[in-house]
Amino acid sequence: MGVAYILIALIITFMHVTILPSIIAEIFVSAFDFNAIFGGFMGSCVMFGIKRGLFSNEAGIGSAPNAAATADVSHPVKQGLVQALSVFIDTILICSATAFMCMSSGIDSSKFTTIKNGDVIYHSAQYIQACLASSFGDFGPIFITIVMVLFAFTTLIGNLYYVDQAVHHIIGHTPSKAFTITYRIISAVLVFAGAGLSSGLLWGIADITMGLMALINIPVIVILGKYAYRAIADYNKQKKEKKNPTFSPSSIGLDNLDAWQNTDTVTLDSTEN
Repeated sequence: MGVAYILIALIITFMHVTILPSIIAEIFVSAFDFNAIFGGFMGSCVMFGIKRGLFSNEAGIGSAPNAAATADVSHPVKQGLVQALSVFIDTILICSATAFMCMSSGIDSSKFTTIKNGDVIYHSAQYIQACLASSFGDFGPIFITIVMVLFAFTTLIGNLYYVDQAVHHIIGHTPSKAFTITYRIISAVLVFAGAGLSSGLLWGIADITMGLMALINIPVIVILGKYAYRAIADYNKQKKEKKNPTFSPSSIGLDNLDAWQNTDTVTLDSTEN
């Protein structure tokens, strides 16, 4: 679905390829506008981008590693590189594709904002639907609706998987079927309840909870960072030696780990990279 979304965005962009240089120029001019910088507007844009970026790629908040840690690889750096690539695809490719698609359409985004109680409310879904409709007619809104449903559905499945792994780690064993069914029902109820709340309240709750996750996880990243750098050095060393990198905890100063067994490296004679 991500590939289809990027493809549609590229089609719209190249349908208006003649204005592409002006779009790129507008992006850079707006990014480095001195009036915006000294007026405090740039700071608010950066903050808004960081908050929304967390929802997009989950970088630094410690949620995605729940899924990454279950991967069956011979060296943790392999999966780490995959995770870094996923952030690039999500943020640089998909988000940039959305920006170029919307700017190429020529639709005025200000028509899809309202002010309520002094707060600016962005009707992003309707804006993107209008952008696609300008190029693809009725197909545009239908396509973006399907994409949003699938993205939301897979996100919910992923989050429930995170819960499964977290509960298993906390209690030390697989939770009972009754417990699993109960919290999944609660999750479904919360989803339906959230659909009836105002978007401002939902974004506010999400910003607070995501901020708390980052507040907990970032210091842990700093503390464990030295081991990550050692693992990267070990991985690069084995790659230079033409070996299929195989992780040994003792090589980076760690012993008695539950997740990894000490193993010898092997020659790179397989298709695994």
